[in-house]
Amino acid sequence: MKIKRKLPKPSGSGQPCYVIGYSSPSPSAAELQMWFDLEYGGPLKLKESGETMVATHGPWTVGMHLTSSQADAWSERLDWRHPHAGMILRPSVTPQQASDLVLFTARLARGLTLLTQGTAYDMITHTYLNPSDWTDRPLDRFCTADHVTVSQADSPDPQTDWFHTLGLSKFGLDELEVFRPVGLPGQPTLETLAAIADEMLRIGRSPNVGTTVPLPILGFSITVKRHRTAAPTGLSLPFREVTWQEPQQ
Repeated sequence: MKIKRKLPKPSGSGQPCYVIGYSSPSPSAAELQMWFDLEYGGPLKLKESGETMVATHGPWTVGMHLTSSQADAWSERLDWRHPHAGMILRPSVTPQQASDLVLFTARLARGLTLLTQGTAYDMITHTYLNPSDWTDRPLDRFCTADHVTVSQADSPDPQTDWFHTLGLSKFGLDELEVFRPVGLPGQPTLETLAAIADEMLRIGRSPNVGTTVPLPILGFSITVKRHRTAAPTGLSLPFREVTWQEPQQ
């Protein structure tokens, strides 16, 4: 297993969703605003509030730091050589606005990455995104795979493999996990768990422990076995273990 670096505690008014390492000096608010308006249609409104810059587009608002006093700490812990850094803070989301707000946050991170030829680090999914790694989509197009990853990892029980999501917590939902016996093909489980994650976003809530939730689009139901916290990337996140029985072909 990879050694997990301990991440620095962020300053400011909230936890970071993205940390962006800059290869060039921090862009001005005017540069970011002009870029966003050209790419996605404006107006993007930026307003300073203490050390935080508040970005608003339509009904969506996100806090951000275009510059970060912790640039050296992030550079050391995230193993990059960018001399400057900024942060986009994790927004508070409701099920009604979650997808739009997460998409807005990602577009701001993409803008800072492109304007500085830097690297964005997604705190939840543990993903590094260089300028060419972003999948550009209009603000009215949403794809779960852009924001949620599904992984296979070592399990505390050597007889099982651990499959889990990362990214659902951006939407105010618990992450999903399932344990499978060692030796079984992993790809079918990864694909099914990704499809379940997509359905959880559509439903907009995490089911209670002990409940069975029909998923007609997938043709089966899931049962929630337990709730726990885990830190696969060093960041403690809530997980719900699920099981399912796919229909016989």
